[in-house]
Order: sequence, then C-alpha cells, then structure tokens
Amino acid sequence: MSDNTLPHTGRPAGTGTAPPLSRRRFLSVAGLGAGAAAAGAGVLGAGPAAAAGPDPNIVPVPDWTKTLGPGVNVNPYGKPSKFEKDVVRREVTWLTASSESSVSFTPLYALDGVITPNGLCFVRHHGGEAEIDPDKYRFMIHGMVEKELVFTLEDIKRMPGRVNRAYFLECAANSGMEWRGAQLNGCQFTHGMIHNVFYTGVPLRAFLDIAGVKPKGKWVLAEGADAAAMTRSIPIEKALDDCLVAFAMNGEALRPEQGYPVRLVVPGWEGNMWIKWLRRIKVGDQPWQQREETSKYTDLLADGRSRRFTFIMDAKSVVTSPSPQAPLRQKGPNVLTGIAWSGRGTIRRVDVSLDGGRNWTTARIEGPAYPMAMTRFYLDFDWAGQELMVQSRAMDDTGYVQPTKTELRAVRGTNSIYHNNGIQTWLVRSNGETENVEVG
Repeated sequence: MSDNTLPHTGRPAGTGTAPPLSRRRFLSVAGLGAGAAAAGAGVLGAGPAAAAGPDPNIVPVPDWTKTLGPGVNVNPYGKPSKFEKDVVRREVTWLTASSESSVSFTPLYALDGVITPNGLCFVRHHGGEAEIDPDKYRFMIHGMVEKELVFTLEDIKRMPGRVNRAYFLECAANSGMEWRGAQLNGCQFTHGMIHNVFYTGVPLRAFLDIAGVKPKGKWVLAEGADAAAMTRSIPIEKALDDCLVAFAMNGEALRPEQGYPVRLVVPGWEGNMWIKWLRRIKVGDQPWQQREETSKYTDLLADGRSRRFTFIMDAKSVVTSPSPQAPLRQKGPNVLTGIAWSGRGTIRRVDVSLDGGRNWTTARIEGPAYPMAMTRFYLDFDWAGQELMVQSRAMDDTGYVQPTKTELRAVRGTNSIYHNNGIQTWLVRSNGETENVEVG
C-alpha cells in the first residue's frame, strides 16, 4: 500500500486540569510555609509535615561524614550508587526463543533528562553480539559506484566532516504487544525498546560521494557483520540525507552490544535499519527484499494486506512517572514527567490528561528539543488521593498529532506487531499504585 501514515487527528488542546505550582504554593500545600518547623518529617501519602522534634537524620553528624570514603579510582569506569537498585536493563525472557535473538529494555521509569546512559540503552540482537577486533575491521562501499572502496576504522576516524548528533533509536516493535489490549505492566516493557544518545560519526554521504554513485543507483543495502548478517534496503535519498557511519556514542566508543566498532545511524527510522557492526554498503537500482523487510518488519492489516517499507517512527510519548514501576508515593505536590519523540521532526508540544482524555493541559518542555530526538516534558500537579487516568499526547513540527489506540486500530487493525504509537493510559489508584489500562 502506498499510504504509510495515519492522518492527522487535529484535536484541540482542551481545557486545563492542573494549575501550575509556584514555590510559595508548594510550601503552603506541603505544610512548610512560615511557622512550620525547619525539619519536616515525610509521611507516606500525606506529604511533608511539620515535625514535633528534631529529625534524627539531620541533627546528628552521620557516619559517612565521620570517616574517609573510597578513593577516586576504586571503580575505574564508575558505576551507579549501590542504593539505586532499579537502574538496570531488563529482558523479558519469554519474548524470544534464545538470548542471542532477544531484547533488553531501557528503564525509562528510572531516568530523567533526555540522554540515555550508555550502559542502559535498549539492546536487540538477531544473532548474538559480534566481537570484532578493531584492527581487523573493514567497511566496504560497492555495487553501482564508480570506485569500490574499503575503509579501516582509522580511515573512518580521519574522514573530514565529523559530526555529533542526538537521535532516538526505537525498535519498530516497541509497544507491539499492546495492539490488542493492555498487556505488560510498566513503561520499561511497554515503551522501553528505545534509547536516545549523542552519536559521533561521519555522514554516509561522504563515503558515497567518494565512491561516486552511478545514475541508476536508487537504493543502498546495509549489512552487518553479526551471525545474522543483518541487512536492510534504504532509499538513496535517505542515505544521502542524514544517515551516519558512527563510531562513538555519548563521547565514548560504541558499546559492543551497540555495534562496536561502527554502526549505521538512520535518524527517525525504525531501529532494525540501524545496522550494527556495519560491514558494507552496496548501491543498487531497487530494494533487495531481504527477510527483515518481507517476512518481518511489515505491517499486516485487517484485510490481509501488508504495509511495506514503513520506515518512519511516528510521533509518540509516554508518561514515565507516575507509571507502574514508579507509583505515586505522597499526596500533595507531585511532578509528572515523560518523554516524547518523532521520526518526522521536532516535538513542539505535549499535552497531558489526568482524566483519561476528557481534559488536556499543555506540559512544560524542558531541555533540548532536537529533530528526531527524545524530548522531556513535565507537569506539576496536586494529588489528593483520587484515582487518575494519566495520558500524554505528542505533537511535532509537521502538525502530526499522536493518535489514540482506537484511532490507530481503525486504520491498521490489530494484526501487526509494529509501529504502535497510540496514546498510553496509566490508572493511578487511590493508594498511588499504578497499572496499564485502556480507555474506551
């Protein structure tokens, strides 16, 4: 089918449901205004309260202040605090037959900001991790070119035109198990097949320009050096536009599980195309119809037809807190936060609903909002213990509006496992516990 996009929904923003909290109002709601004790004792579900006496964790000198701590090189590479036990990638062991062809999920609920730490980035393998000696690594350009070329890793690093770009990488199957209803309880598992990092590399165009693409060259085939020999066809227009041959992420060498020493970056397009352990680029006059673009990574519609080459990851968002793995802990002032992204461009606005989509409030976007990169949003709100139906809705600079799941299913059906960008709903119960639900 030629139509690869869902029509814009064009819904109005609606009315606000959560007035912003000023610092003065926060102190008032929290019971820490003038006259309140300087040391407040937090009470679960009740918010900070004035303490009757000194807080035992403030007045005495704590043990860690009385003795010297570990030296600067005890952990040469560094690691999270031992108290941060939830910051870990997780695998759903029943999702695939073996760990060599499996997925581990970014702990979105435990992160803030927009850049994913290298050690927490989502991982997907099709044939296990390739362990490549960088001195023996080679990258080839061939096919419909004037000169077939081979580059070493050092050749790539010496190429002029090096760039640093922040992009999200999202698996096309992210949220795929939610097509027929709420399934997994936690945004790490419903939305965690994604990460967002700064890539360092050289535009693919630079290599193709040196090789000289022949006039009939309309597609490129990217192939990885892993045991699956991952291959995907990419239109030449995209290859010459913003694709990168990347050798670093967040300032350091690529991690082995992320394609060390070199991977392809295909901004805004499904993660399966971001070939890891990049071995070669072949130029041809048509797509190669590889396994990953015929039997896989096509969208099966209700009538049995399949949408092919649905490369772009449409605008999407998710509230990461509150969420099932990050429930509300206290009444009173709270901060709702989440992430939004779009493979079409830049996120310009995110609306949040606390009542299942009846009313919407525009959230505050904080931090950088780059094209085809994660954007962080916040909403300050008061919570009195009532049930909430939390949703977020992203809009990008092309005018695309994230659809509801009902709208998405009306166009796509429920047979696919790819490209589910429907609005997510979290039910926050009166005790703060949160679960994955759907709103009719």
